[in-house]
Amino acid sequence: MAVQIIALLTFVAVFVIAELRRSHIGIVMFAAAAGMGLLVAGLALDDIVAGFPIDILILLVGVTYFFGIAKANGTIGRLVDRALVLVGSNTAALPLTFFLLTAAVSAMGSPLGGLVMAPIGMSVAHRRRIDPMLMGLAIGTGLSAGAFAPTSLFGIVTWGTANTAGIALNPLTLFAVAVIVNLVLLAAAYLMFGSRSRARTTVSTAAGGAVATGGEDEPEAGEERPAREPFETIHLVTVVAMLGLIAAVVVLAIVGNNPDVGVLAFAFGAALTLIDPDNGRKALKEIDWSTVLLVGGIITYVGVLQEIGAVDLLGDLAAMMTVPLLAALVICAVGGLVSAFASTTGILAALVPLAIPLIEQGGVAGWALICALGVCSSIVDVSPFSTVGATLVATTVDPDQRPRMTALLTRWGLSMVVIGPVVLVGTLVLPAMAFQ
Repeated sequence: MAVQIIALLTFVAVFVIAELRRSHIGIVMFAAAAGMGLLVAGLALDDIVAGFPIDILILLVGVTYFFGIAKANGTIGRLVDRALVLVGSNTAALPLTFFLLTAAVSAMGSPLGGLVMAPIGMSVAHRRRIDPMLMGLAIGTGLSAGAFAPTSLFGIVTWGTANTAGIALNPLTLFAVAVIVNLVLLAAAYLMFGSRSRARTTVSTAAGGAVATGGEDEPEAGEERPAREPFETIHLVTVVAMLGLIAAVVVLAIVGNNPDVGVLAFAFGAALTLIDPDNGRKALKEIDWSTVLLVGGIITYVGVLQEIGAVDLLGDLAAMMTVPLLAALVICAVGGLVSAFASTTGILAALVPLAIPLIEQGGVAGWALICALGVCSSIVDVSPFSTVGATLVATTVDPDQRPRMTALLTRWGLSMVVIGPVVLVGTLVLPAMAFQ
């Protein structure tokens, strides 16, 4: 038991030290896995390296490369521009619009890619007299919703890790749960902050006496409205490829086959790079190698934990909790609390395998617990101590609003640590237990 406890304590210590030192957790964790496996557990190096998740690597590289091409050739920018045109002057619809836009971008491989909407959304909120907190939460919840798409990182890591561990989880079910939960949170944000949006008033610009209405997206004085870039052939081809990828994932999931999103993305990406080699080369830098190493390092260490029986030890400890529902609440709360300050991807990669012993006891439905754990670890990301929250604060246009944003996002993020597990375990895990 001593070896298992040392390995678990080392796992926690590496997380904490790497975060404090702002080091890459995946690289440090991989080295720790090798050291722990060789020097403490006496494992063979081949057994340690075998824990590196090649299947998830293919998924991440294929998806980020494919959508990297769409970004490099300008297709994503044009799609966002057209979506904004559809909204027009309907100010009340703007937070929902940015939720959908952010979710769409987040679903295209990397959740943090959705942060490209933050500067745009917060600027639009300032001009349209929308409470920045409402717009910030719209972007944050949209990012969380899209992140669990079968084509995006959180979805890939969560259901990919679950399926590798033998837990049946339909990726579309995970995505649907994430979308519903985040839409509910957006509705709550409308109720809490919608009434604080400043009334649309007629204001005079400082130069030239030009008048603009708060509800109209007029250019500033002396500023020309930018020309809208047209769709060219390559953009239309890219849109077709994007729709083809999404359709392939949906159809394969519906017919009962687990879609290999990475291989599909490589196939569509290969077609696009043959058509447009220049942007294909540019897209290479969009491959999220940092995340590949992050997930790979953590899962490799978890593999060592599994080899030496540390995961079974956690299962025994979970078995000591005679109420499975309480154990589910605890693990979801831990995921949310740590994710509010650290890498959500890392938490998902670490806690999904560690939740397996609780599932194997038979008291908790695996799909329900994994969905709850994944979403609980994501909805706290608007905390200003995380990348998402910090970006929302930094892109708030009015400097006087930033302290308020920091305080409110802190309260919102930390409240989700409690509210998320209670609601998701109550609405997913508890009913699933009743029907097992």
